[in-house]
Amino acid sequence: MGNLTTQYERFADLVKEMADVGHAQALLSWDQEVYMPPQGAASRARAMGTLAGIQHDRQTAPELVDLVTALGVADLQGDMAVNLREVQRGQKRALSLPKALVVELTQTESLSHEAWVEARKNDDFATFQPWLEKIVELKRQVAEAVGYTGSIYNALLDEYEPHACVEEVGPVLADLRQRLVPLVAGIVDSGRGADKLFDQPFDIGPQETFGRRVMADMGFDLEAGRLDVAVHPFCSGTSPKDVRLTTRYSANLMQTSLFGIIHETGHGLYEQGLPDAEGMPVGSAISLGIHESQSRMWENMVGRSHEFWQHYLPVLADHFPQQLAGVHVDRIYAAVNQVESSLIRVEADEVTYNLHILLRFELEKAMIEGDLQVKDLPGAWNERMESYVGIRPESDADGVLQDIHWPVGLIGYFATYTLGNLYAAQLYRKASVDLGDLSGQIASGDLSGLLGWLRTNVHTVGQRRTAAELVQDITGEPLNVDYLMQYLEGKFKPLYGLD
Repeated sequence: MGNLTTQYERFADLVKEMADVGHAQALLSWDQEVYMPPQGAASRARAMGTLAGIQHDRQTAPELVDLVTALGVADLQGDMAVNLREVQRGQKRALSLPKALVVELTQTESLSHEAWVEARKNDDFATFQPWLEKIVELKRQVAEAVGYTGSIYNALLDEYEPHACVEEVGPVLADLRQRLVPLVAGIVDSGRGADKLFDQPFDIGPQETFGRRVMADMGFDLEAGRLDVAVHPFCSGTSPKDVRLTTRYSANLMQTSLFGIIHETGHGLYEQGLPDAEGMPVGSAISLGIHESQSRMWENMVGRSHEFWQHYLPVLADHFPQQLAGVHVDRIYAAVNQVESSLIRVEADEVTYNLHILLRFELEKAMIEGDLQVKDLPGAWNERMESYVGIRPESDADGVLQDIHWPVGLIGYFATYTLGNLYAAQLYRKASVDLGDLSGQIASGDLSGLLGWLRTNVHTVGQRRTAAELVQDITGEPLNVDYLMQYLEGKFKPLYGLD
């Protein structure tokens, strides 16, 4: 047993050192989005490539491989077994990837990001096309190297939503689309015009003040995190004690910053609530789908609820008396829940959002499987946007260039957003049952009950369960589409006067 203990301690030391390299990678990536000057792109790409190579070397080092093999035949229990399982899983993938491919992909992603920023600003897909073609080709090489069963796309999906496959995810998304179409059609046919409440300037200073107030009320610890501005809102963390959030502000898009802050704070609360395992895998998030369930739950099921605005409308009106004086809670509730055809995914309403995801999921899958050439992507995007959402982009900046995911190599990622919505609805229903009067708590401005429930049932679990196991354990049944549809229909049919 002494030898086993010594082996595990050495294993843990090596894994924590890898986490330290990941810490440096995360901070450099965050800085690139938030503070790095444009001319720093080339040197940053080189640094990121170097760190990726170091990380790959450590993950595939003979000593760690031997330790994983030796511990694999031992009867490890509890968190030790979880840590071994997750390191083993990552190591198997890394051993399949040539270091040269890892470095080339990392450098390409960094440079591609900068090319995307310029292409989006100039509405010029042609300048970005060769970068995306290179990323797609490198991602195909990754998939072939790590291996897959079924679609080649599964090798990429598995990186973000472990144990999921396109053969399962595809039908779920298609089923959801089939059930959303009549709801969307009914809403559009209802003839209710858009409320112009937010179609006026809201000064950025008070927006930020109010957003930070909501963050604090949600329970985000600003002594263990921070909020900054970036082109694309995101959450990045190195540990529960250092969680970085970003948003973007516009005087003419107050909702964008507010719900962006609530969304990213949902991610941040998950990061701050994870076990502080000093870099060991057990302290990591289960999957991106579970991560997204936390942000979507807070943004939509809490932040867009009638109860939330019963409490926060007077607070917001204090910040913007000219715009909101005399506004009734029913009006702001309807305004923040407007359903309309829109071009931008991150600004899409709850009802149409998954149609945006389905479009991206289908297109990236087609690119990886070789059924769609990158040069044909803008046309395919525009056609599906018109077919699914009912609106056609007039520019690539508002179309195929709007998301950061493909420029930085996050292919296989998009499906996790819809999985997050499905997880969120099922978990929120259970939380409502367990907490008894969740609606009343939210209406009184007390968000601690929900956070406490999530801390106990989701956050502190870390990677001790898979996503499917977590949902089954908490709710007593597998993931299904019904809860999301019941939530959407229960909310939006009354708003739009539908039967």
